[in-house]
Amino acid sequence: MNILLSPKEFFHSIVEEAASLRSIQTSPMSRSYISELMYQYVWTSNLFELKEDGRWQQSTLAEQYLKANQAPSPHKEKMLKKLADSSLYISGFFGDSLKRKVVDVDYYIDMGCSAYGSLSRRIEEEAVALVYREISDRFLEFVDLLTIISQKVMTQSDKDLLRLYERYVLTGSELAKEQLAKEGLLNSQTIKVSGGN
Repeated sequence: MNILLSPKEFFHSIVEEAASLRSIQTSPMSRSYISELMYQYVWTSNLFELKEDGRWQQSTLAEQYLKANQAPSPHKEKMLKKLADSSLYISGFFGDSLKRKVVDVDYYIDMGCSAYGSLSRRIEEEAVALVYREISDRFLEFVDLLTIISQKVMTQSDKDLLRLYERYVLTGSELAKEQLAKEGLLNSQTIKVSGGN
């Protein structure tokens, strides 16, 4: 048995494990897409652009969206994909840190969902369009999938209960709801008031 996996094999196995743990039923192509997304962001420079002054910076989501919509095809699709992918990755892996930013995780979720939806309507290859549509329609589930992976890989603590509660209130995340219930902080009455479920 080979216990040393390539990075791509590692990400594939951890996505499969997290999907199984969360009971998320997705197409194999969507799980493969998420594995590739994680592999792409092993190099954090893929999240940023090199500016003229030599510094790495990330444009705001609004700037990226505006530039993408003004760009001709196929540049438009490439720019929308970068916006969608980075929104999903950041929402899943770093959603808690967005609390201290000007925009919150729900903004990243809205932008990513919208960008994947636009891509699904623009891409001619049907199989790829279906992947983008699935991610757009179930964006929050994919964010939860990446959050599970983040907690496992980065040993991110889920003990910051205030952040966890705020994430649940802002996004309605099923993962956050389950983790709060596991900690005994949500009962059926709280869930009805906060989540409307």
